[in-house]
Amino acid sequence: MKLKPLHDNVIIKQESQEEVTKSGIVLPGNIEQEKPVYGTVVAVGEGRFLDNGEIKKMSVKVGDNIVFKKYSPDEVSINGEEYLVVKEGDIVAIIN
Repeated sequence: MKLKPLHDNVIIKQESQEEVTKSGIVLPGNIEQEKPVYGTVVAVGEGRFLDNGEIKKMSVKVGDNIVFKKYSPDEVSINGEEYLVVKEGDIVAIIN
């Protein structure tokens, strides 16, 4: 089963944000830490419909590494894999 997002939705595979010390110890996250959330785009919708009926093309593409708002995504599980769904407007930056 594949996910095909509609309109201006983007499917993201979130990257692990665990902190690891130089000796390899994994540190648990701190609830008080407000860090940006990173991920890789795995699917994009066709774009947002404008008032005049035209479609505004997406500014991200499959394979882009991005930063997005922490509290905006919806979580989806397909075939045992976890994905996030966000609106294009909740993507803060593309990492080059």
